Amino acid sequence: MKRAVTSRVGYLRGVPKIDPDGAVVIVTGGARGIGAETAKLFASKGAIVWIGDLDENIAKDTATTIPNAVARRLDVTDRASWALFLDELIAEHGRIDVLVNNAGVMPVGPFVDEPEATTDLMLDVNVRGMLNGMHAVLPLMAKAGRGHVVNVSSMAGMIPLPGMVTYNTSKYAALGGSLAARREYDGTGVTVSAIMPAAVRTELSSGADLSVLPTVDPEDVARQVLRTLTTRAAKTSAPTWVLPGWGLVEAFVPETVERAVRKLIGHDQAMALDPVGRKDYLDRIERHADQNASTGGRAATTSAKAAK
Repeated sequence: MKRAVTSRVGYLRGVPKIDPDGAVVIVTGGARGIGAETAKLFASKGAIVWIGDLDENIAKDTATTIPNAVARRLDVTDRASWALFLDELIAEHGRIDVLVNNAGVMPVGPFVDEPEATTDLMLDVNVRGMLNGMHAVLPLMAKAGRGHVVNVSSMAGMIPLPGMVTYNTSKYAALGGSLAARREYDGTGVTVSAIMPAAVRTELSSGADLSVLPTVDPEDVARQVLRTLTTRAAKTSAPTWVLPGWGLVEAFVPETVERAVRKLIGHDQAMALDPVGRKDYLDRIERHADQNASTGGRAATTSAKAAK
């Protein structure tokens, strides 16, 4: 693994700066929501953006509204699909500067009622998809001596909530994988950051009452993703105060008190879904879960599981 020559002070010593103007950026799950807003923001700063998503037609529609953006079908759960995606990108641009691992799914509700296919889909997309993305780009970045990976985890990667057992599991894993890869690639010129949004106003949370958490818009999360190019912080929440706030709760609030407060504010809201408001999203997730199950948990061809 190539080690970069050090030139700056502290953790960022030896980490080359990445200017978004002219940077080659991959955004998975970029057809909608956080991914689309992230692609739009990077492009507005002059970046060349490649969107990878299951819903190729929607992704291409999104790309047509963004200067210097293209969209391709990408199965984040399949390494062969990543290889095809990157082969085309490298042939055209010769490098990857930034990967935003945004693809994710969030079915919520009572754990006992969760079909096995839904469990598999969440773990395959939210965990395997993120790992596959890092596995594909980190060696290329390390060889070049520069690069940045942003994994979109969630405050659900730190705050456990009823009705989100598998989702919590996947986002805890996403955070752990981010922190471990960050350390493994110390000194190579490559950095890894985790973004941890609270409740985001996207289709992902449609019909699920998560008002127990602070809410943000996709644009707010996109700004935090872009900001990591400067800070290279290990963890950043959106809103930014949530992460340090939860750290204080964990450090100083006894579990008995925390339980009482949780009950008071109704922390089990994810258990009660609005079937009408969430129907379109759940129908799409069911189709993806069936497809995922039919291919043994991972697609053998290029089709993406990705849409935050």
